[in-house]
Amino acid sequence: MTTALPERAGRRCHNVLNPLHSCQYFSPELGTELAAVGVTDPRAAYFAVRAAPLGAVGAGTVTATFYNFRHELVARHVPEVWRTASPEVVLAARLRVADGTLRRLLGDEVIASKEVAEAAALALRAAEACTRTARPLYAAHADLPVPDEPHLALWHAATLLREHRGDGHLAVLLGAELDPVEALVSHTATGKGMAPKWVLSSRGWHREDWTAAQGRLRERGLLTAEGELTEAGVALRKEIEASTDRLDRAPYEHLGATGVERLTELGSGLTSKALAAGAFPASAFGKG
Repeated sequence: MTTALPERAGRRCHNVLNPLHSCQYFSPELGTELAAVGVTDPRAAYFAVRAAPLGAVGAGTVTATFYNFRHELVARHVPEVWRTASPEVVLAARLRVADGTLRRLLGDEVIASKEVAEAAALALRAAEACTRTARPLYAAHADLPVPDEPHLALWHAATLLREHRGDGHLAVLLGAELDPVEALVSHTATGKGMAPKWVLSSRGWHREDWTAAQGRLRERGLLTAEGELTEAGVALRKEIEASTDRLDRAPYEHLGATGVERLTELGSGLTSKALAAGAFPASAFGKG
């Protein structure tokens, strides 16, 4: 039985849980653990840990499912990375990364708390209603076992919810006719996306790609000459998020309004602690 939720309740819940997953990509533990299995390039490490649930896939699959990376960058590391470390080896290393990162950011007392166990149970219950259809990254992660330790079970559930929403979001971007760089530029222009220098350094695009995408968005009336969103651009980004919410409503309806409110409260406290401990570089996000 579904329960009506307040508007954007699912999005708010996602926003406070997602950092508990994504902080691993910025953690020193990622470099340490992947280097220990032979993967020393930071970009190869990222592609490996996120794509490993898919198996030893090629560059095309990674480019398709990750959406906003330049294919040439992906192909530089995939499938070569699987010759260094198999997906099974990477998955084991990834779990060690999650464990080390969360213990460092939250502390052992919080890790062992009843609040973390409660958050894990709620997040896993929400994930019961996620669907595999047309969601390849979520579906691959859903085939993985749930870790026994509550903080890792919470990380796993946050990952499921993240990839479920993300897969739906990509479908919405396609419907909005935003190519990978246009999606990045318009998201950055909202002030909530990654800063341009982080996008260019991590996604493989060049400054001329960014400039060309800005030009295409201006031609569509979505971006001003100064690089800010026009009214039409703001409306499009709002509709993208609203459409993503609609495609992602099932897990939060399944959990119910009370459960979503409690999970949001718990997730907010944990994420606030992680952010205060330096989970992300201060310069990673924003328009600058």
